[in-house]
Amino acid sequence: MTKKLFTEKEIAILSKNPYVTSVSSKGITYSEEFKHHFISECRWGKFSRQIFEEAGFDV
Repeated sequence: MTKKLFTEKEIAILSKNPYVTSVSSKGITYSEEFKHHFISECRWGKFSRQIFEEAGFDV
């Protein structure tokens, strides 16, 4: 199974997002605020992709 590694350019873009606490080539740590927002939006029936796009992530 292949694992996605982030490039330096992607890391720079992701680290500017207010919902990202930290990012490395191997993963993203999301803020508590985003985690709560995500769960809330899921309960309203939104799809994961839509929530991430509305939060400024390029899925």
